[in-house]
Amino acid sequence: MEGMTISRIFDAPVEEVWRAWTVPERVMRWWGPKGFTSPVAKIDLREGGKYLLSMRSPDGEMFWSTGVFRKIVPLKQLAYTDSFADEEGNVVPGSYYGMDAFPDETHITLLFEELGANKTKLTITQDGVPAGELFDASLAGWNESLDKLEQSLKEVKERQPG
Repeated sequence: MEGMTISRIFDAPVEEVWRAWTVPERVMRWWGPKGFTSPVAKIDLREGGKYLLSMRSPDGEMFWSTGVFRKIVPLKQLAYTDSFADEEGNVVPGSYYGMDAFPDETHITLLFEELGANKTKLTITQDGVPAGELFDASLAGWNESLDKLEQSLKEVKERQPG
């Protein structure tokens, strides 16, 4: 099993980047790779709380993921498990979505680092993704999602007065 780490600097205060990950309506604006939408996001933001996120592909196929928050340090760190799920939030194997080699559970840690008043460095670590094609696809999916997150943060900033 491999570990994947991605860092990105956003032109937004840490509070906005945190909200983009923890407020369901904000997550739905950007979750998923390019061309995907996120019609459902349920987040019980407490240690031991669960989340259920959806992604709808351009051809209408739904993908679901769920997990449990293991550590929450507001504006600093989120650590949680991540698994494929059905629409009810039940964990399903990767084969449910045609990804036989994908593990039943991975572990994700998000680190939020304030870089001045209006910049935030986000570092994502995902442990447990197997090397090879699935790793490459996961990395590409994360980067496309983060591109959408960046656009979402710009839109939030543009709507703010002043």
